[in-house]
Amino acid sequence: MNKSLITASLVAAFALAACGKKEEPVVVSPPPAAIVVTPAPMTDAAANAASSADASASMAADSAASAGAAAGDAVGAAKDAASSMTK
Repeated sequence: MNKSLITASLVAAFALAACGKKEEPVVVSPPPAAIVVTPAPMTDAAANAASSADASASMAADSAASAGAAAGDAVGAAKDAASSMTK
């Protein structure tokens, strides 16, 4: 019984090994040629859009600076009010 069990397991091992996938050879392809991309000329619409974006960014920065100054003024007024209430 022992010998038949060993024989059966060896036969199964060889059968599984024979059914395994075989490695395919690796094919080395040459590297692709370099691709040179040239930017397209800017159209009037694109130039106008870029100009508008710059102007919007400038206005947003100005608004942020104004808001910061207003917040600073509000903090100062709150400090003054608090200090006058404690006196």
